[in-house]
Amino acid sequence: MKIVLIGYMGSGKSTIGKLLSKKLNINFIDLDEYIESKLNMSISDIFNAKGEIFFRKMEHKYVQELMQKKKSFILSTGGGTPCYSNNMDVISKETANVFYLKVSIPGLVDRLYKEKEHRPVIKNIADEDLPEFIGKHLFERNNFYLLSNNIITCDAKTAEEITNEIETVLA
Repeated sequence: MKIVLIGYMGSGKSTIGKLLSKKLNINFIDLDEYIESKLNMSISDIFNAKGEIFFRKMEHKYVQELMQKKKSFILSTGGGTPCYSNNMDVISKETANVFYLKVSIPGLVDRLYKEKEHRPVIKNIADEDLPEFIGKHLFERNNFYLLSNNIITCDAKTAEEITNEIETVLA
């Protein structure tokens, strides 16, 4: 079974993916970590040294590789993955188990304030500008996120509740 988790950064894709992996006994793959291991560089270093266009090309290459070569996994994508290089088409051709972990703008702002230093895309954005930045980003990306087969609203839910909801859909 192939399960793909999409959503904005900070929506809980990695956390939910790891929990789901334990519950379903299916291998978990974090796309960013997969790219880092393949290129032997951190995502920040890839962006800084080679730029976003190079990163998006590599991201697309590895999405295709994973979707075609692996039979069973839970894949946590980057926040921008669904929005570039027809990645959603590549993913949707291989599985109907695509889950958009939807979090409100205030919910995302609350989560991302705490981890700005570890997020290259928002690292240099002033705290007071974060809600507008996230809102604009979500507006641009929402049409891609909405191509998923399943939308899970995550505000005011624990990781366990979200995981159970995904399990129910899969059953």
